[in-house]
Amino acid sequence: MNAPSLELVGFSKRFGALAALDDVSVKIKAGAFHALLGENGAGKSTLVKCAMGYYAADEGQILLNEREIVIAHPRQAHELGLGMVYQHFTLVPNMTVLENFVLSRGDLPAVIDWPAERRALKSFFETTPFTVPIDTPVADLAAGQKQKGEILRQLYLKRNLLILDEPTSVLTPDEADEVLGTLKKMTNDGQITIVTITHKFREVNAFCDAVTVLRRGQHVGTKPTAELDNDTMAEMMVGRRETRTVVEREARAAGKTVLSLDGLSVADNVGQLAVEDMALEIHAGEIVGVAGVSGNGQRELVETLAGQRDAEAGTMRVHGEVYTATRPEMIRHRIACLPEEPLRNACVADMSVAENMALRSFDQAPASPDGIRLRRGPMREMAKHLIDLYRVKTPGPDAAIRGLSGGNVQRAVLARELSSEGDLLIVANPCFGLDFAAVAEIRARIVQARNRGAAVLLVSEDLDEILQLSDRIVVMFDGKLVLETPAAAADIGAIGRAMAGH
Repeated sequence: MNAPSLELVGFSKRFGALAALDDVSVKIKAGAFHALLGENGAGKSTLVKCAMGYYAADEGQILLNEREIVIAHPRQAHELGLGMVYQHFTLVPNMTVLENFVLSRGDLPAVIDWPAERRALKSFFETTPFTVPIDTPVADLAAGQKQKGEILRQLYLKRNLLILDEPTSVLTPDEADEVLGTLKKMTNDGQITIVTITHKFREVNAFCDAVTVLRRGQHVGTKPTAELDNDTMAEMMVGRRETRTVVEREARAAGKTVLSLDGLSVADNVGQLAVEDMALEIHAGEIVGVAGVSGNGQRELVETLAGQRDAEAGTMRVHGEVYTATRPEMIRHRIACLPEEPLRNACVADMSVAENMALRSFDQAPASPDGIRLRRGPMREMAKHLIDLYRVKTPGPDAAIRGLSGGNVQRAVLARELSSEGDLLIVANPCFGLDFAAVAEIRARIVQARNRGAAVLLVSEDLDEILQLSDRIVVMFDGKLVLETPAAAADIGAIGRAMAGH
């Protein structure tokens, strides 16, 4: 394979009154490892989807190796060697790696010679720096293996220009460096060209040789990475010097035990233990970060603490009392929860922003004087106050929450959960897929809760986030806590190995 150059010239795309792209031009050199940065809604996904033929641009030209081409459908992009690795896995879980790879081809014969295909795939894997088990169902692969499989499939299909959307979100640090380092070598050797959409400045600095920044549908600039620092990139993204919402961590000793787990075991959706015999204590005024690759029981743990899943064994205690995650208990113990995917797990999508912000307190004064009648006036006034305080971008309190961006749904739920200044905050992947400004804002709110004395359980697949926010770090692997360390003394190598089960 030879690495191609790609140039997108004068791209514009409107969705109704929204200008998602406004005369955007980007040039990506052959063999480049090119980062595409910008806030949520900046137009990054729209731009690459136009290039891949998923969207038809209103205006714009595509030059591949300096020759104008037309891509009206993803199939045409694939035939020209363009491929995309998405943020969420696209391999079919109940099919093997071999079946996924072969059936992705566009040139399948009427009768497939599976032994020959197996030999051919094994021969292909002999030319790649990492492999995945050929005959294993994708559902049985670890998250890192799945991501490697997604990338290897594109190479197997002879795609020599890869667009990667948050490619390391489910990888351990060692796996991320292995995958990106391998792709970097392939770009250096002139085999492929890479465009990566990411919010991780560490990866941009370590692997990317050029950066393009979009803001509000417009091209802000393209520069070599060597000419940029993190503050400059952040300023280009958000358009102001005050890009970081910083809250200083107050020096304080951990207080009384707020949450205590003893022998907690939780089953997954098919009855297998996802959390096994877990023991953990979290104290007032500390953030305990739970690190781990997706699929090691974190989701089931959070759902149990939030009352969405029953425990199989063990006990949970809050303030020394047995806790079964009922709504009255959560109100009495002042427990707040920001779960993963809040639009699905913590909101009623068709209800308004004001109604969703009142889900914790709709039957309490002032929204309800007697727990029966509902007064919408005070409910809307409280929502207006929280919208302003947490800077939720919404047409108004009566707008349906499903119409908000991911970052603003996060802000709205965080506003609801933190408005009562609770004693225990349970947070799961609070910044997944969000832009720089939203990440800074939400992390600052979490630190503020810790500073005022709340106990915080932070479950995150982003190790940088865990290291930045936590006072104490535990690593979860295969449903068990396999490592515990003070954050100040954390060894990132040891954490990465524990995340991988070593």
